[in-house]
Amino acid sequence: MSKQLLSPFPLLLIFLHFITISAQSPAQAPAQAPTTPIFPPPAPPAAPLLAPLALAPTTNSPNIYTILKKASQFSTFLQLLKITQVGDQINIQLSKNQRLTVFAPPDNAFGNLKSGTLNKLTDQQQSELMQFHVLTSFFSGSQFQTVSNPLPTEAGSGGRFPLNVTTSGNSVNITTGVVNATVTHTIYSDNQLAVYQVDKVLLTYDIFGPPTPAAAPAPLKPLKPKKKAPSSDADADADADAPSELESSQESAPVLPSGAIDGIHSI
Repeated sequence: MSKQLLSPFPLLLIFLHFITISAQSPAQAPAQAPTTPIFPPPAPPAAPLLAPLALAPTTNSPNIYTILKKASQFSTFLQLLKITQVGDQINIQLSKNQRLTVFAPPDNAFGNLKSGTLNKLTDQQQSELMQFHVLTSFFSGSQFQTVSNPLPTEAGSGGRFPLNVTTSGNSVNITTGVVNATVTHTIYSDNQLAVYQVDKVLLTYDIFGPPTPAAAPAPLKPLKPKKKAPSSDADADADADAPSELESSQESAPVLPSGAIDGIHSI
């Protein structure tokens, strides 16, 4: 029995036909992912202005000496508060529930002063300088944005001790008329006392400002020549009635009799 061989030609035709049909049929597009609206990411929350740091308030009335000692790097300011007894005054006011704000310069701020700046001050001026760093009210960081300048200090208010505070973003700036300082951070805050670190010593204009120039002397007035007072009419009439010197001499001379004269010539 003879084997019948199959020709490969029909198989080739079937393969080519399948390829043609596959090429003509459009490819199915891939499924698209559903579009979702894109929203901008939320802005990070704004940092609070001068947020309090690690030092927590105590149950008793705050003590300015204890606060500055714990904070460190305020030994010069702390020493001046003790010498002038302004620190004692602050603690007494705090014990009476008075609310205060203190600007504390660190030791490097005092080191940046000219040599002998503090030694030239009198005891009263040193006391006023320390009092100038104490506000008579409590101010949180956000309250500095709405203050009315100038701010009253323990040293006084008005023209002698002007202290102005301005804010720019989260920055708090202090102007004294002599220096421009910046509040760097909060040292302590408990809604009764706020202690802020400043980068410069707050020099008062009354003590460290330019000396007031002496008043110029008033110009001398030119001397006017004296005028002879005119005589009155009564004086003029009296002068007219008064006899002349010749008439007075004649009237005062003795009157000799006429015969006497003849007798002299006859001798």
